[in-house]
Amino acid sequence: MFGKIRTGQRGKIVNISNVGSLVQRRLLDLGITEGSEVCVKCVMPFGGPVMIESCGQCVGLRRKEARLIEVELA
Repeated sequence: MFGKIRTGQRGKIVNISNVGSLVQRRLLDLGITEGSEVCVKCVMPFGGPVMIESCGQCVGLRRKEARLIEVELA
């Protein structure tokens, strides 16, 4: 899960089926799928979003949704 990955670390998405269908659809539209390699760019303070980079683009995810995405460290 993204809660285990620190800023600057890379990981591979294993499972996105735990997040809501709308979020899944938006991630898929952006090319972020299971098997995609991601890098955590920034974790905003005070419960703010998590900025991840995948496929050359940065995406902000709500922290509660990022926690539901299963990621293994690369």
